[in-house]
Amino acid sequence: MHDHTFGQERKKTAERRTFIVIIITALTMTVEVAAGIAFGSMALLADGLHMGSHASALAVSAFAYLYTRRHARDARFNFGTGKVNSLAAFASAVMLVLFALVMASKSVERFIFPVAIEFNQAIFVAVLGLVVNGVCLVILGGHGQAGDKASHHDHPPAEDHSSGHDQQGHPHSFAHHQYKDHSLWAAYIHVLADTLTSLTAIFALAAGKYLGQNWLDPFMGVVGAALVVVWSWRLLHSSARVLLDMQAPQEVSDGIRKAIESEGDNRISDLHVWSVGPGIYAAEIAVVSSEPLEAEGYYSLLPKNIGVVHVTVETRRCTSATHEIP
Repeated sequence: MHDHTFGQERKKTAERRTFIVIIITALTMTVEVAAGIAFGSMALLADGLHMGSHASALAVSAFAYLYTRRHARDARFNFGTGKVNSLAAFASAVMLVLFALVMASKSVERFIFPVAIEFNQAIFVAVLGLVVNGVCLVILGGHGQAGDKASHHDHPPAEDHSSGHDQQGHPHSFAHHQYKDHSLWAAYIHVLADTLTSLTAIFALAAGKYLGQNWLDPFMGVVGAALVVVWSWRLLHSSARVLLDMQAPQEVSDGIRKAIESEGDNRISDLHVWSVGPGIYAAEIAVVSSEPLEAEGYYSLLPKNIGVVHVTVETRRCTSATHEIP
């Protein structure tokens, strides 16, 4: 009897990075809110509350990591808890869209009802936010982006079975560029959105202070909101594919098909490959052959670095060497 944890019970470096970023964000929020109240600064108070909203969103990613580890061996999850990662990311992306809509509405409101801007104070807040967010981006290491690659200690050896057999090998390099830790990606986008807000704010405020172009402040707010929506849509789309059990990236399916059909007259008549966690997949394969292999034979044909951790193989014998796929 084997488990279906697929390494989800292990604490990942991404989890540690996320917690560090939450702590930094929460501390900055506390300082800004306290300073805003002490000095009567609405700019500091507003930015502090903004930091707080993103700390709450980042907490969703942190919760996903904890829940995934603690329930990794829960038999109620057929393929482990890997999809909790994508579920949390989907929720986080929805929150990002809501933040962007609020940002856009406030910017439009400023177009219609302009307010006096305390440039020096506002620029200070924006620079402070930029520094903090820059530090957080460095901590996350850019690993939240779509092209993130899994580190070798983040996943166990691949386990392929239909009768309890194991295939040893690390599921990494083949599907590296397809790997997505959705929780880390969500955290990265939240911090990146804050960084973008700080950058556009500094540019707009400097233009307003030195060139008198106050309209740039709300305009940059709209631009920033639009970019956040685009990033959020990508995260929504990617995480939804996992939650809906859509087919894995074509390269993974093609790799399985090529490996099996390269042996004898084996032909795949049906193939389903789907994600069960960050960078790991399950597969159901139906093979037609005049001389079907034993299950172990098909396991040995699969690339050991393809990221497939759970395989079920069905074979059908056909007397013709040039059989047609039903």
